[in-house]
Amino acid sequence: MSSGYLWVKALHIVFVTSWFAGLFYLPRIFVNLAMVDASGADASGAERERLLMMARKLWRFMQPLMLLALAFGLWLWLGYGVGRGAGWMHGKLAIVVLLLGYHHGCGRLLRKFESGTTQQRSHVWYRWFNEIPVLGLLAAVVLVVVKPF
Repeated sequence: MSSGYLWVKALHIVFVTSWFAGLFYLPRIFVNLAMVDASGADASGAERERLLMMARKLWRFMQPLMLLALAFGLWLWLGYGVGRGAGWMHGKLAIVVLLLGYHHGCGRLLRKFESGTTQQRSHVWYRWFNEIPVLGLLAAVVLVVVKPF
């Protein structure tokens, strides 16, 4: 293995891990926003704004992390041929596409919270929604490490 390959692989892992930190935490902020919205208390306006500010900053931070994770992953796949033609790679790519959809779904939810659109989902729904990236990470790691097919 060339040292270039190992650097690209290391950077891919770092950026995937960083992106996932955002995927884990942003929906947790949504849980708190839904709880504040459900309380209906006037005093919660400052708390809601603080949570929205945190969510906006995290969202902006997640964008380049996602792009860098994708760029280094594509470099491994197309540049070094990692997983080319392997069944496990097709599965991993499908998971990546689903996680990209989840990521952009989080952006839509954030815009709804920002606009003050009445949320029809409870904090419990957001708690379950928050588990999706955990399952995606588990599936991707198993596919990459175990290579079951």
